[in-house]
Formats: sequence, C-alpha cells, structure tokens
Amino acid sequence: MDLGFIGLGVMGRPMAGHLVAAGHQVFLHTRSGVPADIAEAGGIACSSQREVAEKAEIIFLMVPDTADVERVLFGAGGVAEGLSPGKIVADMSSISPLETKVFAKRVEEFGCSYLDAPVSGGEVGAKAASLTIMVGGPDETFAKVEPLFRLMGKNVTHVGANGDGQTTKVANQIIVALTIEAVSEALVFASKAGADPAKVRQALMGGFASSRILEVHGERMIKRTFDPGFRIELHQKDLNLALQGAKALKVALPNTATCQELFNVCSANGGGASDHSALVKALELMANFEVGQGTG
Repeated sequence: MDLGFIGLGVMGRPMAGHLVAAGHQVFLHTRSGVPADIAEAGGIACSSQREVAEKAEIIFLMVPDTADVERVLFGAGGVAEGLSPGKIVADMSSISPLETKVFAKRVEEFGCSYLDAPVSGGEVGAKAASLTIMVGGPDETFAKVEPLFRLMGKNVTHVGANGDGQTTKVANQIIVALTIEAVSEALVFASKAGADPAKVRQALMGGFASSRILEVHGERMIKRTFDPGFRIELHQKDLNLALQGAKALKVALPNTATCQELFNVCSANGGGASDHSALVKALELMANFEVGQGTG
C-alpha cells in the first residue's frame, strides 16, 4: 500500500521503519529531515505534510502534542491540503481526547476517515514492534488499518469511537504514573530502612506487588539509569490531559495530581528530559536519601 508517516522522532522512526520493512511504499516527512537509514531502506522523503497526504492512502501521525497534530493536519502545507475522498488519517500521538473528536469531524468533511491510535510501550516497544495500540474510530476504518497497526504493535484493541483511543491512553498514563510513584516510595522506604533495594525488588517480583514497572523501572531506580525511555516532560503533558479532562467531567483524581507535583519537582531540578522512572528523585529529595545509598 501507499502509506504516509509524519513525525520520525524517538517513537515514530522505528514505527515507520517497520512499515518500510514490510514492503509498503512509505512517504515520509519530519521537521528534522528523514533519517538516512530509513531512506536507504526504501522510505521516500517528502517536502511537506501536504505532499505525504497527496501520495498516500493512509497517513500516520506521530508527533508530540495536541497543538502539533493540529498544525500538521490543518496548518499551511498540512495534511488537509493534500486529502481527497477515501483517504484515512491515523493519529498515533498522545493528545487531548476532546480535541481529537474535533479533528476527526474536520477530516471527515474532506470525505476521509479518522482514527486516534495512541500507543504505549516506549522506545523499546517501538523498536521491537511490541507496542500496545488503543484505537478509536469507525469499525470499517479500523478493519482496513488493523493489519498495519499489527506491524508496529502486538496488542491492538479497537476500544470505541473517535476520542476513545485517546481516553484509554490517558487512563494508561494515570496507572503508569501512580505505579512508578508506588515503586519509588517502596524502594526509598526499604533502602533507608537499611535493606538492599535490589534484593527487595527481587523478592517483590515473586509476589502480588509484581508489575512490569517494578521489573523495568525499579531496576532503573536501583542502577540509576535514567536516560529516556519516556521523558518526564511528556508524561507531564499526559497528566495535564488527565487533570484537564477530570475538571471538565467533575471527577477528582487526587493521586494523579500528586504524581504531577512530583514530576514538577523533578523538572524544577533539571530532570524534565529524564526517564519518567526518575520520579523517584523527588521522593529522594524529601527523604534526603538516595535508593541504594549505604548498601555498597
């Protein structure tokens, strides 16, 4: 198929690479220029988002935030200028569920279909084609695009109408943030009490407290490996979406708000670009104790 992919950052670059490797003709655009390895593998660089949309049947987006999606879709030289009836736009960014519904309606005015399909799994999942993909949009559109999603992820779920994919991603980010905070508290507590945090983590991995975050991010906290991964500043963006949505829905998310404040502490101390597992540093500051300190 003739596909388009806009946004070749940490996540988008390997995702687009999987589509190219599967033999599809993929038209590419990114602000920093198409990486040489994707071009050499067969990806086709385009000069604008409009050109991508003109040449592709299905256009994938993977950009940082709501404003970026709006600019790529509807700005000067954007995707909308290259759309014709029957094409599909699949936004795999993590953005506002409310704005997603607006974007979908605007794209439909061109006789096209829209899917919101945010992902979870980070850079590791993107490279391994093991992402979790949460999709909102029409049934028939999802059916057409699902085989392509499965080239990029292994857990692909159609959760409902436009906006529902983004709502699911926000819920995911709430759970991830709160679990990182819980693991951080546990390891700071255990370590300051004099226990070896590595052995504590090993013991907990065999019980009811076991989780993927304890496994991966717990190890990061112990080994002090905070290169992203998934940056704190991006998780802050997702929690902002959660808290803004909660205000509109009149729903209280007290622990989500607490996690956002802890991320704010990290950012205030220069850690916004660190992996989100570095949330532990906010708790370490309050405890005046670093995980692993004094255990040799």
